Amino acid sequence: TLEDPVEFIFQNKKSIVNQREVGTDTLDMRVGLKNALRQAPDCILIGEVRDRENMTAAIQYAQSGHLCLATLHANNSYHAMNRIISFYPLETRPALLQDLSSTLKCVISQRLVKNVKGTQSAAVEIMLNSRYMAELIEKGEISEMKEAMEKALTSGSQTFEQSLFKMIRDGLITQDEGLSNADSANNLLWLINNTAAGADFAAGKDRSPEARPAALTGSAPFSEFKLDTSETERA
Repeated sequence: TLEDPVEFIFQNKKSIVNQREVGTDTLDMRVGLKNALRQAPDCILIGEVRDRENMTAAIQYAQSGHLCLATLHANNSYHAMNRIISFYPLETRPALLQDLSSTLKCVISQRLVKNVKGTQSAAVEIMLNSRYMAELIEKGEISEMKEAMEKALTSGSQTFEQSLFKMIRDGLITQDEGLSNADSANNLLWLINNTAAGADFAAGKDRSPEARPAALTGSAPFSEFKLDTSETERA
């Protein structure tokens, strides 16, 4: 690992973890990555990507065929992509997007929400770099990634709304808590009102009242609707 500073000491279990602090164990991030490549590591972790130099080093390491993990402050996966792109000037972005589309494996975003027990649980968004997602990245169509994630059939990929919906469905959090932490409250509400009730009914489940989705206001049961065919019959 290359960290600035080291925040948590990892214990050796199934592998040897060599942690280095920038400024103490290595001169800077560039020198640290250069020396790390010479030691044939299976994986390298960059504590936090803060600028163009660190991002470029991470991409170059990934292009060498090694697994590279890095952290970045962003609200969600597609905002993380926009932040990466913002590190670079306009003239270099086409090459950057091509490198990202070919080397990126996934972007994982975590958001802590208050659960029904009063503690915190993690809602997790996972953007897997599928073939279609790679095409969007290469074209720079970052704004289309949200919709692509919602419609993705790739196993393991999910949006924050889908993650929050599962937590509401399982009774881990309340509906209000889920809606307040969603990127799109409307999308989450649609999932709740169009999926949760039917799934629970089919499974024979009943959630606690505080975690149960609210009914649509003004909606009427099917028994209240009658089809008048008298005009059709007379015709």
